[in-house]
Amino acid sequence: MPAPAERPKAPRPPEELPMAAPCRTLTFGDPWIWLQKGWRDLRRAPRQSLTWGAVLVVLSYAVSAAAWRWGNLGLYLGLVSGFVFIGPWLALTLYAISRRLELDRNVSLARSVADAAQSVRGALFFAVILIIVLLVWARAANTLYIFFPAMAEPGWKDLVVFLSVGSAVGAAFSAVVFSVSAFSLPMLMDRRADAVTAVVTSVNAVLRNKVPMFVWASIIAVCVVAGALTAWLGFLVILPLLGHATWHAYRATIDASEWPELTPVDWADRSGRT
Repeated sequence: MPAPAERPKAPRPPEELPMAAPCRTLTFGDPWIWLQKGWRDLRRAPRQSLTWGAVLVVLSYAVSAAAWRWGNLGLYLGLVSGFVFIGPWLALTLYAISRRLELDRNVSLARSVADAAQSVRGALFFAVILIIVLLVWARAANTLYIFFPAMAEPGWKDLVVFLSVGSAVGAAFSAVVFSVSAFSLPMLMDRRADAVTAVVTSVNAVLRNKVPMFVWASIIAVCVVAGALTAWLGFLVILPLLGHATWHAYRATIDASEWPELTPVDWADRSGRT
């Protein structure tokens, strides 16, 4: 369901701001609405969205090639699956495109990148957290082989133990990162908030809307698998779609109106040209 009409709150002085922005209550069907709105944004700005999608596809191939060249299979699987961690940070530009469409501002890839750059301080702090988790996850994936059966032809029971442990480790890392990143970066893109406030806001919103957010996480997982099955080529469309949809998820869930708004970059206005 769309975000209810609310009277915007006036921004407050930094010392009076709460630890986290309040969140709305979501329903089971809300994630599908976010996807619909994300698809609408992609159709309204196809050139900008697909160009950035192509950039993300190239980065996907670069990460895969590096892991395959310098790591074993465990490190490769850890880095490839962990690339999902960096995705939200790379999606800042996609959030900026959706925000410009929402505000009826001039949409260009250069302006959207400039908008995203305004959030770079908080995003870099967030990226450091993700990189640390990524490295720990890659290390965990690499050490999972101690659970792999040492026999030449292991039985299915031995394989079940290996796969169960691997799935549990991956699920734990994924749940933590999803909770931290679900709404934090869109908030940094939209408001002058620090990274800690954005992270606490995101975790609080996920915990208060467990079922809808589980649906949203499942949709993202299915989309990532679909992209992997196309040898990353599907990411050309999938990642922009998810990026735009994530912006609408943030707008529908988080009320950050008490934080000062980040003004979109507009070079035409600055130079006096149209």
